[in-house]
Formats: sequence, C-alpha cells, structure tokens
Amino acid sequence: MALAAYFAGIHGAVSAGLGGVISMASGLLFAVIATVHKGRTADDVLVTAFRAEAAKIVFIVLTLWLVLSAYRNVVAVIFIGTFVATILVSSMAFFVSDRRE
Repeated sequence: MALAAYFAGIHGAVSAGLGGVISMASGLLFAVIATVHKGRTADDVLVTAFRAEAAKIVFIVLTLWLVLSAYRNVVAVIFIGTFVATILVSSMAFFVSDRRE
C-alpha cells in the first residue's frame, strides 16, 4: 500500500488495500466453509471443498465488481495487481515446509 501511495496517491493506496482485502477475505471464507462441515467420507470432503471453492469464486467476482463499479477513483492496475499478487502469495503457502534439514 505504501508503494502504491507513493506512485498513485491516496487512491492508489486504497485500491491496493481493497485488492488485498478481497483476496484475504475470500481465503477466509473458503476456510470457514471448509471447516464448518465435517465430512465422514472422501465424497463428503470433496463436495465440501468444491462448495467452498465455488463460494470463494462467487465472492471474488461479486466484490471485484462491487469495488470497480462503486469506487470511482479506483486505480484499476494497482487494484487488480494487488489482488493477483495476494492470490499468488497465498497459494505459495502450499509449498512451504515445516521440516528442518
């Protein structure tokens, strides 16, 4: 946000913040949906994961649309760039290991 504020001013910082918040909130939504339902079989677990992912995608599409339509001064490049960057960083957590070698 500080970098966006430096280059694009206050609207750049707000755009960067909104892009990051949408990404983090969608991950939180997925986690809540996935942990609320306790699957007893592999089928239940997969159905829950697909429902959580579908809810995440719908949330992302709706909130991106809401911000782009409601916030007139959004800096779209920074907004989308921050959103994509936070999505990529959160997906990289899969590759992090707790093993000490």
